[in-house]
Amino acid sequence: MPTQKYILAFDQGTTSSRAIVMDHSGKIVAAAQKEFQQIYPKPGWVEHDPMEIWSSQSATANEALSRANLATDQIAAVGVTNQRETTIIWDKKTGRPVYNAIVWQDRRTADYCRQLMNDGIEAMVTQKTGLRLDPYFAGTKVRWILENVDGVRARAEAGELLFGTVDAWLVWQLTGHKVHVTDLTNASRTLFYNIETDDWDDELLELFGVPRCMLPEIKSCSEIYGHVDAKLYPAGAPIAGIAGDQHAALFGQACFEPGMAKNTYGTGCFLLMNTGEEFVRSQNNLLTTVAWRIGDRTEYALEGSVFIGGAVVQWVRDELEMVRTAQELDWVADTVKDANGLYIVPAFAGLGAPHWDPYARGVAVGMTRGTNRAHFCRAALESIAFQSADLVTCMEKDSGLSLKELRVDGGASNSKPLLQFQADLLGENVLRPKCIETTALGAGYLAGLAVGFWESRQAIADNWVNDVTLAPNRDPAEMAALRQGWDKAITRAKNWEDPVD
Repeated sequence: MPTQKYILAFDQGTTSSRAIVMDHSGKIVAAAQKEFQQIYPKPGWVEHDPMEIWSSQSATANEALSRANLATDQIAAVGVTNQRETTIIWDKKTGRPVYNAIVWQDRRTADYCRQLMNDGIEAMVTQKTGLRLDPYFAGTKVRWILENVDGVRARAEAGELLFGTVDAWLVWQLTGHKVHVTDLTNASRTLFYNIETDDWDDELLELFGVPRCMLPEIKSCSEIYGHVDAKLYPAGAPIAGIAGDQHAALFGQACFEPGMAKNTYGTGCFLLMNTGEEFVRSQNNLLTTVAWRIGDRTEYALEGSVFIGGAVVQWVRDELEMVRTAQELDWVADTVKDANGLYIVPAFAGLGAPHWDPYARGVAVGMTRGTNRAHFCRAALESIAFQSADLVTCMEKDSGLSLKELRVDGGASNSKPLLQFQADLLGENVLRPKCIETTALGAGYLAGLAVGFWESRQAIADNWVNDVTLAPNRDPAEMAALRQGWDKAITRAKNWEDPVD
């Protein structure tokens, strides 16, 4: 492969947009990042400005390419990965959004989901989609916009509007408003996609009142969807890889074999286990989702989503003001051997898997007169590991596979106290690769495979280099007792808010 060619990957996240330029060895040669505004119109509501998502992503691409000093013809392909479930509806002629993007964290449709559950609808939805009836997914967000923004339903039914998750929005912008597609991984997170028939499902669209003409075409994760518009940089480059952020991270971590798993410690935590070419229906409240499709081969995963992961560190830093930085929190947490009986359940936006309780709220329990700042810092980190360990337990039960190691990434994976406690809880090694930008790498790898930049998955697996291994070193009986305490704490957080009838 000529050394002068590179891959550009877009990583459009919940709080910032990133772009990386990577070479054939998987090394990042340039990167840029830009944060954008978080909009909170009401308690439990979270929105983004879609135009700011696009402008920030476009700016980071230009900056990364400029830093790498590359010409347009040196970009072999562009890959896109994105915050999933975040929902945008826009006018197909003007390109203007009809409403802000409703973010995956948003809980405004909790009562509607509860109503559907009370009507006995959830079993049908789960059978078709592998998902739960939860405000997390895009389907109820689309319905909310159609029902609550003046004139939008009529315009949608007249074929004037388009719906997309963030990947579809970015590709539509990148191609100069010519290509309206999504990939299988993002489609599988909408509540509209039938995992058995491999298509949008008319019964589900009717349930949510969504016109099919709004929906993007579903594509694989690794093929040429279109080319970057001549007015944009890098003009003419093929857009050739798309995957939702967690699927891209699973791919970037080279978890290609059934039973391999990764956990991304970001704003939330997202743990995925590859289950191979057969999808596993969860009996333990996990999600069955598409891992990726390359060519005509579709692989699946079990997924557990923790809504508040690394964000609990931000809470201790910004709201409680106990520390100035995440690094200081690590240092303070490491000054004590345990949390002294304190448990923090950070159910600030409800609880995700395996509880699925949008009415849960955060609690701190087990405090005594001796509880201090260090215990709070440690309990915050431990809450991330406890939630993740619960997911692993469910995955092992569902799949019949035993976890042999956990590959980790995301910002909070820089915390050694967190990773050590995670290893102790799981009783297995926790591995962090040299490059933790696995989400962007995964998108880049998928794009590169489509254009022959990499010839095989093996070439990608060869690029994965371990940096840190943390082995369990605490007594399993001690850890089992801590997990029992955690289970008690979770029950205190559940059903805190009263549903609105």
